[in-house]
Amino acid sequence: MTITILGIDALDPDLIDPDTHENLSMNAHHPIDTIVSVAGEPSTHELWPTIITGLTPSEHGLKLDDGVTWGNPIFRIGSNIADYLLPQKIQSRIGAWLLTNTSEDAFREQATYYIENGLSTIFDGREAEAIGIPNYVVNPDDEDREHALRRSMGDLFERDSDAKGGHTSADPIEFYEQCMEMGMVRIARTRRALRSRNYELIFGYTSALDLIGHISYDNPDLQHDAYNEMDNFVGELIGDLYPEDDLLLVSDHGLQDGLHTDEAVVASTDCTLIDNIDSVTDVRAAVEDALDQNDHAPTGRERLVQPNNGGDSVRKQLEDLGYM
Repeated sequence: MTITILGIDALDPDLIDPDTHENLSMNAHHPIDTIVSVAGEPSTHELWPTIITGLTPSEHGLKLDDGVTWGNPIFRIGSNIADYLLPQKIQSRIGAWLLTNTSEDAFREQATYYIENGLSTIFDGREAEAIGIPNYVVNPDDEDREHALRRSMGDLFERDSDAKGGHTSADPIEFYEQCMEMGMVRIARTRRALRSRNYELIFGYTSALDLIGHISYDNPDLQHDAYNEMDNFVGELIGDLYPEDDLLLVSDHGLQDGLHTDEAVVASTDCTLIDNIDSVTDVRAAVEDALDQNDHAPTGRERLVQPNNGGDSVRKQLEDLGYM
């Protein structure tokens, strides 16, 4: 048995339509509380560490100082000096320029941070795989297509403090295509980990919906289309589950009209898995309870055909064609 968590940044409970998005809503879904940063809205930088530790940002220490991750490792020395020399507004503008015009990706705190600071995570003591989680970088040299695209967006995704969503795009349609490719890559990696049967816990993450949401405030059809496509992608992941497996979707916040909202969401194939999740701080405990109550030991690649992938119909087709 495997629990797979898919973190979908900015998945908004108000934008999930159970009649249209049966895979995003699954057997049960509901809004959960999130945490607002000093910038006045929930922050990706703070919240994924919260989700994997169960701790608030003030407890795990990965806090947003000015809204543009000025505390990122590449900026840390400079930011310590700047705190004494530069007003916060100027720090924010410099940080925005750096993140827009350098190849450094944001949210790249290494997993060793947690060990060094005496923090435990949802992965400790488990046969687990972490895929792209912000501020939990297992191997800093490991880069996939989502990382590569995030670092090379250029004018497709520029920070603009005067824009409604805080960002502008020179070509929203091209940007949309890149973001959906990012989502496909991360979900494909999550599916491969699940299919290997080598893990009791898999946690994949994609920022595709968040990025699209930030530039679609004047083109809401793009965000609508993104939800429809993401629903299809999640459906493919659901198709890889064995009957005894569970899938949990979780977001860090919502996003409407280009801006983060103060509600996140959870959804699951198992209604009981999310019964006690009322906040982003509850996700870790709920998953660990489920892991402790059931046998989630990885089985390895012992079955070549899944029991829920239409094997009977395939066999009948082969029989009708005379191959069996």
